[in-house]
Amino acid sequence: MKFPYLILFLSVLCLVGCETASSSRQNSIDRAALYASIQQEEPGDYWVGRRYYKKDYYFWGYVRRPGQPWSTAKMVLLNEQKKLAPDRAIDLIGSDNNYEYKLKGYFSNDTVYEPASNGFYPEFVLTDYTLKTINPPQIYLNPAATDPTRRVIELPIR
Repeated sequence: MKFPYLILFLSVLCLVGCETASSSRQNSIDRAALYASIQQEEPGDYWVGRRYYKKDYYFWGYVRRPGQPWSTAKMVLLNEQKKLAPDRAIDLIGSDNNYEYKLKGYFSNDTVYEPASNGFYPEFVLTDYTLKTINPPQIYLNPAATDPTRRVIELPIR
């Protein structure tokens, strides 16, 4: 009677091992696509922004310089006095979750408190934007990172 349980146990172990190898390979492919997309960015006086919408939070997302890895990105709150954020401009808050933009603007050197996360974030004054892609390469290790209802704040891959 114990022999069928042993076979079942070993089968499960094999499946788990296969999934890990497959996930690891997919992660390598995703990282390669991410790094390739960064290397293809044209240099210039702009920022690259990735919208990171969370239902309960007020930050906008991550911002970095072109050609720089996402590990250098800063989570920001937008100052929209000069230009509304893309989703706010069309009155569909969060509709652009995980979209990538070419941003024009600057850091104001102010730090803003965001009460839901109990965090302080730099303020980015948005002056203009251009949509780069609605389907950019993944920048988070956890695929659930972009779930708007998930209360965990993920960092881009390091």
